[in-house]
Amino acid sequence: MDDWLDREIDIAAFPDTRLGTRFRSLLKSFTERMGNPVPFACQDWAATKAAYRFFDNPRIDEATILSGHFAATRSRFAATSGLVRVLHDTTEFSYHRAHPELIGKTSETFVGRDKKGRPQKRTVCGLLMHSSLVVSPEGVPLGLSAVKFWTRKKFKGTNALNRSVNPTRMPIEGKESYRWIENVRQSTDLLTEPQRCLHIADREGDIYELFSTAKEIDTHFLIRTCVDRMAGEDDTVAAIMTKTKVVGIHRVKTKDKTRNDCVAELQVKYCRMTIYPPLGKQKRYPSLELMVIHAYEENPPAERERIDWKLLTDLPVENFQEAVEKLDWYGQRWKIETFHKILKSGCKAEEAKLRTAERLICLLSVYCIVSWRIFWLCMVNRADPVAPADLVLCDTEIQILRHLMPAVIKGKDKPAVSACLNAVARLGGYLSRRSDPPPGNMILWRGFKRLIDIHLGFALGKNVGN
Repeated sequence: MDDWLDREIDIAAFPDTRLGTRFRSLLKSFTERMGNPVPFACQDWAATKAAYRFFDNPRIDEATILSGHFAATRSRFAATSGLVRVLHDTTEFSYHRAHPELIGKTSETFVGRDKKGRPQKRTVCGLLMHSSLVVSPEGVPLGLSAVKFWTRKKFKGTNALNRSVNPTRMPIEGKESYRWIENVRQSTDLLTEPQRCLHIADREGDIYELFSTAKEIDTHFLIRTCVDRMAGEDDTVAAIMTKTKVVGIHRVKTKDKTRNDCVAELQVKYCRMTIYPPLGKQKRYPSLELMVIHAYEENPPAERERIDWKLLTDLPVENFQEAVEKLDWYGQRWKIETFHKILKSGCKAEEAKLRTAERLICLLSVYCIVSWRIFWLCMVNRADPVAPADLVLCDTEIQILRHLMPAVIKGKDKPAVSACLNAVARLGGYLSRRSDPPPGNMILWRGFKRLIDIHLGFALGKNVGN
């Protein structure tokens, strides 16, 4: 615990050393009691009051809290080789408050109709977070490289906004989508090797200014497109891809609506073309030579939605195998969805009772580090199961697991990480049957909560015995 806490905290970044020490104590408490409210995590009134003062301190923000974690991410990135994926996505945290104006607004939801049949809407109170997660070529999350929080004091729907301004002619700096470009720049600057970074995003990241920014800073991108842009000589991307021949069939494993395993057959085609910027921005941004990869199901089953991916990338694609490789890389984008799920389901970020946006942002920043830690433990087990167990556990914890589950951790030699994390998962309810997949994030989280309690009892018993 102490080793990884020291790696993820930069006490020097805090305006006062005492604040850094308090943050270290808070991060340890939230890690040991993940998913519990602040009073439960802190255990006593003095520590709880100190936590509330920390979150309310005007000198503390998300940049200060995450500075040490960003530095640790850069170190882990430097220890890897090959093309590293930087996954980008936005998530929303919703809250119920008596005074929602203290937090802000995120969206509007349809709640029914009045007696005259007119639609009734409710404005949702909450925060939005745009995060960038660095993932190694083996699929292990190395940490966050950029995080942006924001909220809306005034909210207008998209249709209302379109009536007052033409979004295609509005400068990107005046839009919320500018966060995509900011995170790409911040992540690339943090990691210092732009040629080793591949920025991956879904359709929300289909922004021409982002493509130009990536070209400008000499980094790579792989983004699912939803806009039929101008391409070639008076043509569009869709029209050119319709004329392009299919080069092969790629079979991928997926799940239907009832969560049963199934196989989807994707027809794959690719084409290199010149992509032009939107009208009104052609004087500001140049055209780009990009590769378009289209993978789709021609006859999808009724049990699930059709898979239809159209990807834009600056990376070369010379054959069918390289096109499939890019499809597999885009499939890793789901890892950032898993990270957001741990934030909400594991840390229970949407159950926090703090009353202002500033306090919630500080709390969510702490939760980001805790969530990454759980996600890393899950994926390192799958990526390198024969790694030594002391990579993730201390000697005392290994000794406790060996005593609790001798059938899982056999022999006196130093065990592998897979055996120890399997034992931790069993503490969390994992059955470890032959047909079971590797333990997931929630199972490991429950197991670690029990292991921490057992470790505490072991330490107390040892002290009493002395």
